[in-house]
Amino acid sequence: MRGVERRFGPTLALQATNLDVAENDFITILGPSGCGKSTLLRIVAGLDTPTAGEVLLDGRRIDGPGADRGMVFQSYTLFPWLTVRDNVCFGLRERGLPRAEQLERAQAFIAKVGLTGFENHYPKQLSGGMQQRVAIARALANGPRMLLMDEPFGALDHQTRELMQELLLGIWEAERTTVLFVTHDIDEAVFMGSRVVVMSARPGRIKRDLAVPLAHPRHYSVKTSPAFSALKAELTEQVRAEVRAAQAALLPGS
Repeated sequence: MRGVERRFGPTLALQATNLDVAENDFITILGPSGCGKSTLLRIVAGLDTPTAGEVLLDGRRIDGPGADRGMVFQSYTLFPWLTVRDNVCFGLRERGLPRAEQLERAQAFIAKVGLTGFENHYPKQLSGGMQQRVAIARALANGPRMLLMDEPFGALDHQTRELMQELLLGIWEAERTTVLFVTHDIDEAVFMGSRVVVMSARPGRIKRDLAVPLAHPRHYSVKTSPAFSALKAELTEQVRAEVRAAQAALLPGS
């Protein structure tokens, strides 16, 4: 990202922002509500256009959506009239892959997300966590260079969220697809990320970019380690400072 800025009318939502993402990185993005986290992700996805600056993927400028980027939203965004199998096949079908290859790839990723046996179910027959597994399988089956995730576990209950974190991290450790992951949860950011990017209050900018010195494969027990606790404490103070700044900006006369 080179000087990426976004205005909505007279409002500056995102200051000129620079960020380099290495291959196989898992970067989590933290910040207060309204700081531009989702806007930044949508620009990378090609779903929004920067007012200034540019985003390059493998040296090519991003000017719109593409199969080289898979997007997973907080809402499950599945096609309700398609089965699990056909939801996962959707992007592959749009690319014109032979049906046999579609089915082979879909089945492999359905197995990776633990949904073998549910191939013929429809979204309404699945729990929220299961629907999000389908959305992740659909994004990964298309073989993207980068997976973009906008608070994908935000609508899930605590226990399901923790299970989904472990599931996704295990898939990333196996597949090594580059990930940009927006979250407001500090525990989640530290546990999932190889780097944590902290954004300031609006207008958003990158305030900190911290490496996460936790080994892989990463088990949930790492949350009790001194290294995890120290990084969480540092990030908590960073985010709290930005939340206070955002609240102060709303006060009369500010």
